[in-house]
Amino acid sequence: MAIRKIVQKGDDILNKRCKEVKEINDRILELLDDMKETMYQAGNGVGLAAPQVGILKRLVVIDVGDGLIEMINPVIIETEGEQVEIEGCLSLPGVYGKVRRPARVVVEYLNRHGKKVRTEGFGLLAICICHELDHLDGILFDEKVIEFVEFENEEK
Repeated sequence: MAIRKIVQKGDDILNKRCKEVKEINDRILELLDDMKETMYQAGNGVGLAAPQVGILKRLVVIDVGDGLIEMINPVIIETEGEQVEIEGCLSLPGVYGKVRRPARVVVEYLNRHGKKVRTEGFGLLAICICHELDHLDGILFDEKVIEFVEFENEEK
């Protein structure tokens, strides 16, 4: 496993739509492992999408404190309600803003073994799923911010 460089806003790859994973092979599994290690090493991230490490594949890793979720070709199939919370992004360090997201989402994806999985997310997990899946479509959270927020103790 390797720590990968996190792509920062301004790199065109973050604005491109990712391609579906056609085959789960050793390269895809290694990428998932690298993404997990990169997210954990960053320290303050709860999710990471493949384009954030320079790869245009529909892959996401998430850990909001309940254990790692690895998603291959995720698709949101149901949403409900609304919540507005402050978000940040490893690709936009120091940028925070309030974003409107569904309060509940249901997402279907393949796990690393090729098994179809359905996960229901509420609160932070719902936010994270939406945020990371936006990355797969070339959308950054700052495009959805309804109000930017500054923190006084934020390191520059």
